[in-house]
Amino acid sequence: MGVSTAFPRQPAKTPAISRSAGSGVASPAIAQQKTVKACQEEWQANKAANQANKITEKAYVAKCQAESAAAKPAVAPPAATPATTAAKPAAAKPKDARQAEYARERACGQDWKADKAAGKIPAGTKWPQYWSDCNKRKKAAGM
Repeated sequence: MGVSTAFPRQPAKTPAISRSAGSGVASPAIAQQKTVKACQEEWQANKAANQANKITEKAYVAKCQAESAAAKPAVAPPAATPATTAAKPAAAKPKDARQAEYARERACGQDWKADKAAGKIPAGTKWPQYWSDCNKRKKAAGM
């Protein structure tokens, strides 16, 4: 019994070690993302303008962090992303309605993330509304 209790604990320690090793690799990406404090300081510096535009501190900080996180990865991956995205639909058309809906949902999810990171989503729009509109567009386009 002593051996069986040791095994569950060892795997729990191993991911922590690999996470700390992995975090050393991921540090440059994390280091480039603005901290909450840095975004809050920016908001405070422009507090009057932000309040005039009805931008809350919480919303500003979320947008600030999303933009800083999206800014660096957006430089390299976009070249690879369109190529893989374009290759998938060209390879095979979905066989039935479920697969087609799933493909549209995935495509709309990618559009949602890209539009949200670019700030193209109107204020107050939630995923269900975006999905409904996007699904209609994708169906009309023959997807």
